[in-house]
Amino acid sequence: MNAAMQKLLGGRAGAINLALLAGLLLVVFPLLLEPFRLNLMGKYLSYAFVAVGLVLCWGYGGILSLGQGVFFGIGGYCMAMFLKLEASDPVSTKIQTTPGIPDFMDWNQITSLPLLWQPFQSFAFTLAAVILAPTLFALLIGNAMFKRRVGDVYFSIVTQAIAAILTILIIGQQGLTGGVNGITDLKTLLGWDIRSDSARMILYFVNAGLLLGCILFGKYILSSKLGRLLMAMRDKEERVRFSGYDVASFKIFVFCVAAAFSAIGGAMFTLQVGFMSPSFVGIVPSIEMVIFAAVGGRMSLLGAVYGTLLVNLGKTYFSETFPELWLFLMGGLFIAVVMYFPNGLAGVVDTQGRRLLQAIKRRREVKPKPAPAAAAVRPEPHRTVTGLEATK
Repeated sequence: MNAAMQKLLGGRAGAINLALLAGLLLVVFPLLLEPFRLNLMGKYLSYAFVAVGLVLCWGYGGILSLGQGVFFGIGGYCMAMFLKLEASDPVSTKIQTTPGIPDFMDWNQITSLPLLWQPFQSFAFTLAAVILAPTLFALLIGNAMFKRRVGDVYFSIVTQAIAAILTILIIGQQGLTGGVNGITDLKTLLGWDIRSDSARMILYFVNAGLLLGCILFGKYILSSKLGRLLMAMRDKEERVRFSGYDVASFKIFVFCVAAAFSAIGGAMFTLQVGFMSPSFVGIVPSIEMVIFAAVGGRMSLLGAVYGTLLVNLGKTYFSETFPELWLFLMGGLFIAVVMYFPNGLAGVVDTQGRRLLQAIKRRREVKPKPAPAAAAVRPEPHRTVTGLEATK
């Protein structure tokens, strides 16, 4: 392993951990899980994009965003708009008053496709919009906040407010967005039925591959000079600013990267689940996404994935087994992690791993001393016994 790859992957240990995660996602889950559960796991992995972005933004950059559901929703709605237009061809919607437009538009007495929707008839434009729309929105927010040195709890409150505003806007514009029901009944992608088990398995692999790609890109950022500057800004922002660096620009960059990751997750969620609604945009889902990163470890990109899987598996199990208590159980899980494991699962694994290595090192250093050899008994020299001695 050359020096560049070693630095990027975090040495041999980092490469092994990444290989273990890739094996779990690409080999173990597809072999062990039935199609329904595998699709459910793909849904969880789409949330992991947000958690990985939060590790960069919050764990290393010190920017706690409580509105990442906004970017998740923007990416999901961009993909849903393309899929809905494909599902609303004139033949499939011939019973409507205005064939060729989404059904919720027809219900709201819209007689032509709105201008906002027209570019989403192109798949290439949709893919670009999935990345660019949330990134530009994050750029706008970042410029407005960080250039004015708005940070810490004030920035968190602002992001919460943006999430609430966008949710209200989506619900209020029912003719454009589908309202509280969202955009549903998504069937095909470029003529390919995304509802079949084989299609969902392919989408799962695409989802897992993109997630691993985002993790590698995050590792690349953290292994560069920018990664060291992010940690320095988190700990001593004023010192970094006085050193001549443009702190606001670095914050804007990492915030935009986190937004792009979240949007990719939202688009993959729409493809795998088959709908998108405002329930994934508001304050509550945004806070849940922060919990994913906190449980996994806000300083670990891989830990964010494991934390997302653990929390969502627990949420599914609790909701199926204890439907009336699962919210309390999830809250208790989060409180326990924050109180007793502030660095999340990754911190626990790292601490225990270090203790194990130290114990092994001590055992190697303290070797048992060999037992001293028994002193050899030297025989007395032979001498002749005289007669006088014999009589005695």
